[in-house]
Amino acid sequence: MSEVIVERRTAPRIAMVLSAEVVELPRGAKLSARTADISRTGCYIDTLNPIPAGSQVRIRITHHDEVFEAVGRVVYLSQGLGMGIAFLAVEAEQQAKLERWLAESGAEF
Repeated sequence: MSEVIVERRTAPRIAMVLSAEVVELPRGAKLSARTADISRTGCYIDTLNPIPAGSQVRIRITHHDEVFEAVGRVVYLSQGLGMGIAFLAVEAEQQAKLERWLAESGAEF
C-alpha cells in the first residue's frame, strides 16, 4: 500500500544550520540545539530529545551576532532525530530580521 504525504508547509524551507535554544512553555524546560532548515513560518530543530508535539515553545535562533525570537508550537516529531516548529507569534521586527537572513542565504524563497 502506498502512503501519500501531503505537503502542508506554506513557505519554502532553506537549509541553514544555526544555533537554537528552545524553551517549553509554561514548564520552562530548556534545550540547546541547532536548526536544520528554516522558513518564514517555522523551522526544523535537530535534537535527540524533542519536546512533545503540540507543546508551545519560545525559540531563540542565533545567526552571526543577531538573535531571532518567536513563540511557536511543535507540529511534527521525528523521535530521536528532531522536531518541526511552526512560528505562532513573531513581532514585526523579528520577522523582518528573519526575512533578511533568508534573502542573504541566496536561496529562492
